[in-house]
Order: sequence, then structure tokens, then C-alpha cells
Amino acid sequence: MKIDELSLIDLAKAISEQKITSYDATKFYIEKCEERKDLNAILEIFDDALDKAKEMDEKIKNGFKGKLAGVPVVIKDNILYKGKKASCGSRFLENYVAQYNSTVVQKMLDAGAVIFARANMDEFAMGSSTETSYYGITKNALDPTRVPGGSSGGSASAVGAGLTPVALGTDTGGSIRQPSSYNGVVGIKPTYGRVSRYGVIAFASSIEQVGPITKNVKDNAYMLEVLVGGSEHDETSLKTDVPSYLSQIKGSVKGLRIGVLKEIEEAVAGFEVEKSYRDTLKMLKENGATLVDVSIKDFKLTLPCYYIIAPAEATSNLGRFDGVKYSRRSPDAKDVDEIYFKSRSEGFGKEVKRRIMLGNFVLSSGYFDAYYNKAKKLQQKLINESKEAFKKCDCFVLPTTAGVAFKLGAKSGDPVAMYKEDLFTIMANILGTPAISVPFGKGENGLPLGIQIVADRLNEGVVYNVADFIESKGGDYARV
Repeated sequence: MKIDELSLIDLAKAISEQKITSYDATKFYIEKCEERKDLNAILEIFDDALDKAKEMDEKIKNGFKGKLAGVPVVIKDNILYKGKKASCGSRFLENYVAQYNSTVVQKMLDAGAVIFARANMDEFAMGSSTETSYYGITKNALDPTRVPGGSSGGSASAVGAGLTPVALGTDTGGSIRQPSSYNGVVGIKPTYGRVSRYGVIAFASSIEQVGPITKNVKDNAYMLEVLVGGSEHDETSLKTDVPSYLSQIKGSVKGLRIGVLKEIEEAVAGFEVEKSYRDTLKMLKENGATLVDVSIKDFKLTLPCYYIIAPAEATSNLGRFDGVKYSRRSPDAKDVDEIYFKSRSEGFGKEVKRRIMLGNFVLSSGYFDAYYNKAKKLQQKLINESKEAFKKCDCFVLPTTAGVAFKLGAKSGDPVAMYKEDLFTIMANILGTPAISVPFGKGENGLPLGIQIVADRLNEGVVYNVADFIESKGGDYARV
């Protein structure tokens, strides 16, 4: 039984039935991480990981049952795990050690997971290529000359390269789905509030979510069942009952109404992903789904809307990092003013500084109403437009990215080109709806292309059902 050929579900079952030990599985993945250090996907393998795996093996022998009992898991570097470093890919937090567990970490530990490593990421989750990390660039799992996407590039590259059966990421504008597309894996951004953000270092609080990255759709649904649910520490988390997502995967799309956004039809023309996108729609129709024309007429404004809201909220959230309490202090500072100025100048990278400046501008006196307030009104208008569209269909299908992963360094000198990477993913964050990326089709050099399924709020079961069906028809990149 080869460990890396097992799905997450099968690995969990094998460990639970004591056919494989958690120790052997964890050791296997640690060794894989060591073998693929060239990817720079993993920042740290935790020293106590094998001891935790041994402890879990004993618990399993004594009757412990949990959905993740003994399963090795990787977390993104912005998710707090008590006693472990969480640097957020930044020099500013290079020595920060978490003082408590995030809700998602606690849920995984309660389910028996062995969290054995933390993954690289764009600094403070600001980026689309994992090239802005203070700890060096991460490489694509399938082509090391290309980016893995971002900001959860380390998590997606690790899953794509078989360094872990599952990794957690965060998604503020596509940061789970875009790297999942680039690495040929499956990643979901759940409904806003479905998964608690307590203990996740904040970027843009009103639009970000935690979600799993896995090798296939059913594994993803299985993992999300562990993560969902409200938290008493997080007032934005939803306290609603959570259905079994796996039970909503039917193996059929017959009778489903698939929304074809007019604005996507226009935007996708000429992009590398166009054929894959149209093939997906054709395949769904041939298998009993009905294609329904719908519109979100202000779709083209989702990108500028995001790049006002996200930097504004980031500016507020990053205000606490000043060299006084939470973060690295400049050794050259001679007084309080210099502590603030030099610590932030030395601690933050270029992209973070760029977004802080943009955020301060749109929040400044005289510009708040013209920019931030107007963007929030536009966000509500887009939500209203989407509600009307969802009355006519069960979900939208659209590309995840315009094409395959681009070459390392190709866009690092052009911030606007990098921001356009989020063209197809940002809408779901603005709307607060669930969206998943699943591989379907190939582009340049046989590299994978991703297709997105977006449903109305709390309808993760719909996106999983459609994604699973697409995956079953997806050829080489429908990983099982």
C-alpha cells in the first residue's frame, strides 16, 4: 500500500483501521518534503510531528475515532498553532510564536490530525505568485520554472507535489483557487463565515476565508466537514447547521441549471483557458444539465472594487505591526518615532507597503466617501445582482485563471498585471459565496487549467457535486 497513492479519505480509513500507522504516514511525508526542498513550499517541519504521530497511534489503539485520526496535515504560515511560529511570509513576524490555537487548528486537532509543517506564502497573503515571501519564492509543483500561484502557493505546491495529502490555505481574492488551478489540485473558498477566521492573521477581514486544498473533490468535501462551524471567538462565523457535503455528491448533473455569465463569455475570449471553459459547458450540457444565460452586469467592476476594499482593510489590520509588541523591532531605532518608522520600513516588503499606501489613501479624509464607501456600496449592488442571477440557476461555471501558470519573474515587475491574475476569482470574495477550482483540460506544455464553480451562499454541496462530476470527466488532471 503506497501512502502517496491513497486519497485523504482512504489514508484516514487505513490509519483508523491500523493498516498504516500515523507515524509511518507522517514520516513518509516529512521525507517527501525533505526530498523536494527545491520547491520551497514548506517553511518548517515541526520538531514534534513524529512524537505527535506516535501519540495518535496509541490513541487509535485505545479506541479513538476521528475523521482525521493520525492524518498528516500542512497549514499555511498565517494560521496560528500554539507554540509554533507563524511568520505570515514576512520578516516582520520571523520570530513570532503563536500563543493560542486558531479555530481551524483546534478543529483538526480534535479530529485527530497531525499538523506536521507550515507552508510558504506571499507576505501577509498579498500576492498572486508566492514571489513576495521574505523566505524566498515557491516553485510550481509541476514545472519548477513557473510560479505556483498565490498567496497560498506553498500549500498548493505541497499538495500538487505529493508532500502532504491536504493543506490549508486562505482566500481573500482567489488565493486558494488560483494556486490550486496552477498546480492541478482542488481548492475551495467556502461561504464567508462558514469557517471561523479566529486565529488567522488578518488581511481583509470582510472577504477572506480559510479552506482546504486537496488532490480530489471528495477529499476536499471530507476536509471541509471538519473545518466548518461557528466559533464563540468569531462573531463573523456562522452558527448554522452543516450538512454532510459528501452526501450531496450525486455523480450526476442531470437537471441542474448551470449559469453562463454573459460577462464571462465576453471576458474569456482570446484567453488560453477559453477552449477548456467552453468544453466544460458542452460536457455538462451533454450530461443532462441545462445552460442558462445570466448576467451580473457590474462584473467588470469586481476587480477595482476589491482593490479598494482589500487594501483599506489591510491597512487597518496591519496597523498593529509597529515594532512595539507583535513584531520585529529595528535594532537601529533610537526613539519611539524611529521604532515605528524603521521597524515598518525594514519589516514590510514592497508589495505590502504598496497596499498599505493604497489603503491609507482610500481611507484618508476627503477620499473615504469617494473610494471606500463607494466600493462597499458597489459590493452590495453586486450581491443583489448575483441574487437575481441565482434565482435562474443553481451555480455559475467560469474559468479560474486566464491560462496556465506563468514563468517565475514574468509579472513581478508589473503590479497591475499581477492584480489582473484575480480577474475571475475575486467575484466570489466580493459576493461572499462558495467557489471551488477543479482541474479540467490542459494548456501550454500540458499544464493544467482550472474551472470554477460558484454557487449562492451556503450551497457548498452544489459546487462539490458539479466539481466532482467535472473531475470525473477531466482526464489526466482529475486526480483520484
